Amino acid sequence: MAGSDRRSSDGDETERPGGMMYVTDIVSSAGSVLLVGVLLFAVSGVWPPLVAIESPSMDPHIKEGDLVFVMEEDRFSGPGDHEGVVTAANDDSYRAFQRPGDVIVYEPDGNSRQTPIIHRAMLWVEADENWYDRANQDYIGSADSCDELTSCPADHAGFITKGDNNGRYDQVGSSPISEPVKPGWVVGTAEMRVPLLGQVRLQWNQAGATDVGANETGLAVTNEAETAAVNATASG
Repeated sequence: MAGSDRRSSDGDETERPGGMMYVTDIVSSAGSVLLVGVLLFAVSGVWPPLVAIESPSMDPHIKEGDLVFVMEEDRFSGPGDHEGVVTAANDDSYRAFQRPGDVIVYEPDGNSRQTPIIHRAMLWVEADENWYDRANQDYIGSADSCDELTSCPADHAGFITKGDNNGRYDQVGSSPISEPVKPGWVVGTAEMRVPLLGQVRLQWNQAGATDVGANETGLAVTNEAETAAVNATASG
């Protein structure tokens, strides 16, 4: 009996270091991810600093499934910026992702509950401005005047935006994506992309949707989960 007891005790002792090592590995991995997130936040000033792209609206310059690094818009603003953002109409020589104008991440209509949009800032409009004549006629649909153009005159000052792969401004049409984007709705400017790496985040979201069910927007990630993650998603 004594020998049996001793062997059982020895077995427990040999198992404990392995268990402790497993816990240590988990804590170490979580700490590494957190450290990377903190460092990225220190550089970008935005949380989360990375967004996974879940639509093709910015093709071919930013693709669905890419991971994009986002920075606070006024940290390294370009020439002639409005609140840290350079529009395509303001400086044709200033380019981001192969085209004029900053690519911004913004909350549509200032709604933080909706998936942020990642589109290009095309022009800046003032409150009550008739911006029809300044608009690119290819991007306003069938509108023949300001009266027929959604958000014209502009209800407030803000950015007119557009996905590179979309045929219209976000602010036109019967169901516009957003009103002119107020500076306070801007999350940050897109600075660089890592091709396909965002697929990891998107697959994670899909797995979460299977577990908890999709809500009205088709998203399954809660606000708490977004806060804990190093990256979130952006659409168009």
